[in-house]
Amino acid sequence: MNSFGRLFRVSIFGESHGECVGITVDGCPAGLSLIAEDLLPDLERRKGGKQKGTTPRQEDDYPFFKSGLFNGKTTGFPVTILFENNNTRSEDYQKQRSFPRPGHADWVAHQKFGGNEDYRGGGHFSARLTTALVAAGAIAKKLMPQLNIAAVVAEINGETDLEKGLQNAIDAKDSVGGIVECKVTGVPVGLGEPYFDSLESLLAHAMFAIPAVKGVEFGAGFAAAKMFGSQHNDAIENMDGKTATNHAGGIVGGISNGNELVFRIAIKPTSSTPKEQHSLNWETGNIENFSIKGRHDLCVALRAPVIVEAVTALVLVDCMLQEQFIPRVIK
Repeated sequence: MNSFGRLFRVSIFGESHGECVGITVDGCPAGLSLIAEDLLPDLERRKGGKQKGTTPRQEDDYPFFKSGLFNGKTTGFPVTILFENNNTRSEDYQKQRSFPRPGHADWVAHQKFGGNEDYRGGGHFSARLTTALVAAGAIAKKLMPQLNIAAVVAEINGETDLEKGLQNAIDAKDSVGGIVECKVTGVPVGLGEPYFDSLESLLAHAMFAIPAVKGVEFGAGFAAAKMFGSQHNDAIENMDGKTATNHAGGIVGGISNGNELVFRIAIKPTSSTPKEQHSLNWETGNIENFSIKGRHDLCVALRAPVIVEAVTALVLVDCMLQEQFIPRVIK
């Protein structure tokens, strides 16, 4: 549904053009010093309009704490954070309502929820809700200062020259996808459980909750299928478990091995493209030409790194609490 995690459990709510979006974090240890300004650097990184190729929609994205804080510290009870939606242009979506947008959730949401869904800006399916995930991720990061979580855009449209990849979209008057790589240092040995709650399973589950993610690979990933076992195996060099290579990406048997955690996600091209498309008009029942108007990212991968970091932090903090690497009360 709309919740994730065991001991550090997050629940998201809201719609893109509704009054607000937000998140409730249940299980955050008591005693953590926390103010709105702690969340602002990551929230600023997520905003559109900060770089070429991102949506011009601008929201303040100021976090309003509604519960779980007292005297500047977490109480140990659910922390609820709200973000107001003020810069909406819902008329853009009313004008194109005849066409369920290819690549978007318009068609499936209409079928599943009987036409009762809020379709404006994608409603609850919108990446607008990742604002809330970033906020919760910032809290998780603060609980794990010994970890360094860093994600970057590695490719755009198959190009490692990101400017060139983005220019491809501009020249084609279309959208493009990209690859985001995340690396985490300081991960202790022992996070994750065999089989269904392996660290890879948990991370992949969470990553696919980020809109537009279509693939996840760890370490050597799909390239491992082309290697010999003797090439792919990571030789252990010392009693700390340090390995000579890291084709496993820091996870073996579903459990962190103390080496750098490395994974990549594939992000599809933005579905809302200005390029003319040929698809169903569900009012006439005919296949017709149309183009999508409004404010959209040419490449959503550009804004994804901080979201990937946040979701990674949510998974890791939950695992750390389960292993009691983080106390339930911060002294």
